[in-house]
Amino acid sequence: MNQISLAEKAYATIKKDIITCVLDPGSQIAQSKLVQRYDFGITPIREALKRLEQEGYVQSVPRFGYIITPINIKDIDDIYDLRLILEKSSVRLAAQRASDKQLAQLLERANFSYRFKDTESYGIFLELNNAFHVAIALTSGNRKLADTLANLLNEMTRIFHLGLDLRDSAEEMRNEHLALAEAISMRNVDDAEQIVEDQILSSRRRVLEMFVQRRDHKAMNEIGFPNVSDQN
Repeated sequence: MNQISLAEKAYATIKKDIITCVLDPGSQIAQSKLVQRYDFGITPIREALKRLEQEGYVQSVPRFGYIITPINIKDIDDIYDLRLILEKSSVRLAAQRASDKQLAQLLERANFSYRFKDTESYGIFLELNNAFHVAIALTSGNRKLADTLANLLNEMTRIFHLGLDLRDSAEEMRNEHLALAEAISMRNVDDAEQIVEDQILSSRRRVLEMFVQRRDHKAMNEIGFPNVSDQN
């Protein structure tokens, strides 16, 4: 295996562990420790970290190494606000513009779930979830809307993992997706828009609840950084 493919593999492996919160937000990740943990050489690890830093997943700290980029409540609120704007427009346009064939395909895509406390299952579920919501945006006929939403959902994957681990909402989420697809397929614009708004607000509540639990458990003002008062 050549050095380039090793760097790619190191990047994919570390990124997966960041997204699934196996590597905790805010935790220190020294290159030497990563070499031991993942059994890659120092060069692939260094290249992977440079790429992850460019994408915003890690931050370089002089004389300290790297930290996993923390998550804070403002980030969560901003991202969910943007998701509301994009997805309400997406479902409205989809209900108005999608072909009958596209609507049938959305109904098929909507039936998916996950196993609670199964990290691998979470990953598969979130891939299907992103694909489902992007598919809705694509049926709107607005490619830029779909691309923007896809990028946002990818950015949110790490946040989604926090919400999934709070409680078993697998059946609830499956029903939400089916209800959304059904409303769009019936071209019921107002119902589709209301359903997706309710889903997004519910997801935000789950994420924030888990965020607060993890933050309070670790005495942090954001997942990753200790409270200033705790340092005195």
